[in-house]
Amino acid sequence: MPLPHWTLALADNAGRSGGTNAVLATVTSLPELDERSLVIEAQAGNRAAFEELVRRFDRDVLRLALNLMKRPEDARDVYQEAFLKVYRNLHRFRFECSFYTWLYRIVTNVCLDHLRRRQARPEDQAPEIHVNRQEEGTRDFFEFQREHRPALDPERRLMGKEIRSRILKAMERLSPRERVVFEMKHYQGLKLRAIGDALGTTEETVKNSLFRATRKLRQELGELR
Repeated sequence: MPLPHWTLALADNAGRSGGTNAVLATVTSLPELDERSLVIEAQAGNRAAFEELVRRFDRDVLRLALNLMKRPEDARDVYQEAFLKVYRNLHRFRFECSFYTWLYRIVTNVCLDHLRRRQARPEDQAPEIHVNRQEEGTRDFFEFQREHRPALDPERRLMGKEIRSRILKAMERLSPRERVVFEMKHYQGLKLRAIGDALGTTEETVKNSLFRATRKLRQELGELR
């Protein structure tokens, strides 16, 4: 999904990207540049270089946003807002980490902001949580929700819908940070250190958030064991 032209135009209007008359560096082929060289080109005002960065990472950004937000319309909003933030703040990137880590951090923070706003509006909650994955490190209901063929068992299908509804409600009771940490750990399989890097915090803080999230879910869903 390429970044819409109106988004780039909006960034220009904000006066943070050097304007449309920025001098473009001459390159033989942007797709052949490595990540660092491409970022440097984009920082110098090369619009095509920035669009190439978007092309390289747009699927990863959209996938992450969809995993965290659950709804396609919310994921698209996060996608556009995140790349707009990247466009406006690219000049501040100093290669202290990889560009992908920096981008990932922006996306997760935008997701956190959206989740906080959603939590403040009870009528605007996410409709779906995927629960058919086996979770590492848990010994209760998460471990036993194995895939089955509900179409062959109407009673089990109804039970599955009830469980999904209960898990959804339980997840909504987590704080936005607890929910993001839980999703990133158990649904995306990220290590605690990687989550900390993405959220701009320490591994110990992530571990504490994960512990609180797991404890809350177990308390809410203990009878599903």
